Amino acid sequence: MFNKFICVTCLSVILIQSSVIAQTSFSGLEHLFTEPLHYTSYYTAKAPLIDGDIDDAVWKNAEWTRFFKDIEGDKRASPALGTRVKMLWNDSYLFIAAELEEPHVWGKLRKHDEIVFLDNDFEIFIDPDNNTHQYFEIEVNALNTIFDLFLSKPYRNSSGALISWDAPGLKSAVKIQGALNDPAGKDKGWTVEMAIPFRAVSIGDDIKVPAEGDVWRINFSRVEWDCEVKNGQYIKKKDSKGKVLPEHNWVWSPQGVVNMHYPERWGYLQFSRKSDSQFILPFSEKQRRYLWLVYYRQKEYFSKYKKYAMSLHDIGIDNEISIDGRVNVLTMFASGRQFCISISAEGSDVQELNEEGLVQITRTE
Repeated sequence: MFNKFICVTCLSVILIQSSVIAQTSFSGLEHLFTEPLHYTSYYTAKAPLIDGDIDDAVWKNAEWTRFFKDIEGDKRASPALGTRVKMLWNDSYLFIAAELEEPHVWGKLRKHDEIVFLDNDFEIFIDPDNNTHQYFEIEVNALNTIFDLFLSKPYRNSSGALISWDAPGLKSAVKIQGALNDPAGKDKGWTVEMAIPFRAVSIGDDIKVPAEGDVWRINFSRVEWDCEVKNGQYIKKKDSKGKVLPEHNWVWSPQGVVNMHYPERWGYLQFSRKSDSQFILPFSEKQRRYLWLVYYRQKEYFSKYKKYAMSLHDIGIDNEISIDGRVNVLTMFASGRQFCISISAEGSDVQELNEEGLVQITRTE
């Protein structure tokens, strides 16, 4: 009885110590570990008509997201203009409706795959596999000009965008609440409606149609430029040196950094046919926090020493972590140019993350 008590007490001390070490390990990176927002998209038997009008009856069955925040979150002031989104789905499409408050609606770019964010725009980022690689981006301006691209991995991992990729079967429409490119009047804003085919965001021949409860990663961004009217035209404002002022980046789920290409920071999109479905953050996502902690610390280490750390101790991270009262073990294999970190807990799949930010899962029986 005495020995059993000692064992339990020792385990409690270890878990407490592990928790304290874990919290210290996140110091300075808190902005990258706020919990992303989540949204449950419900199945719809009737598809909305993609005409830019989001007041039709089908959309009444979908809830709005909260209004967008600055990309860095509460670090900066709330956006001056409101932006929000709704989502629905059926067996073929993910449907998206967006509402953008805007007193001066303008757009100049008309050619497909022009760099649309040089206008005010609305952007969608989708990672169906939640592995931060092989993801999709679709941008649209008030002229309904589409810029769609595919990324094999984020730019930070020595990648580039495949701009020649076009989302096959994409349907999109924009409706202006006011007058486009007319500085003389004051507008209410513009709305966007899209139907994104699941086959367009599937890799290979296996079309990724969501099953009940599936969770994807998704985020939305709004680029807004400060403008003024000159000679009857909207012109971007410049600073005292004649340089165009930087754009505003407003997003649904704050990234914590001025970069949309951190897919691990995107929000959670849950698919459901059940009206009372509740989102619960999966245990696996809580585990991944520690994989990303190692990733960010290794990148800091590499930036300083031009090589990766060979041990977790070198980057100030313990190899045993308590999550929801369960012991998790971190195991790292590293060389000067590469590393792979895994996390495991009894009864859970093993998850791995490498130096390129690719997440892989090894299923356990």
